Amino acid sequence: MKPVNEAKLTFLSRSANEGFARTAAACFAAQLDPTLDEVNDIKTAVSEAVTNCIVHAYPDRLGTVTLRLRLFEDNTLEIVIKDSGVGIPDVEEARKPLFTTGGADRSGMGFTIMESFMDTLKVRSIQGKGTTVTLRRRVSRRLGG
Repeated sequence: MKPVNEAKLTFLSRSANEGFARTAAACFAAQLDPTLDEVNDIKTAVSEAVTNCIVHAYPDRLGTVTLRLRLFEDNTLEIVIKDSGVGIPDVEEARKPLFTTGGADRSGMGFTIMESFMDTLKVRSIQGKGTTVTLRRRVSRRLGG
């Protein structure tokens, strides 16, 4: 299916850019006239994915994070967050609730949160090459809008 609109942003893995990515995704999703709850869900999922890049993909250096946003005719928003960092050794293990490699201050709930707020979550990772997280959410069409 071909997107009806798309955007792509690349930014440094600085913690300040997590808010930028979250806001950019929400602004792009606004074209679908989402509810406030839907916007908050999208922002939370993007925040978790970008934070994973900042904390885990580039633990000892700055790198780049790419955010690709696409809208489809069926009111589906696709968000792809990609890094070129260290990669995830075991994606299945990393997706388990409470698993973290980020130390005691990390909750290990990032993928669980993303999955709970989106319709689908795909994670592809190659050690030493990076990780790609694909989030999809269908936004309900509202009557009278």
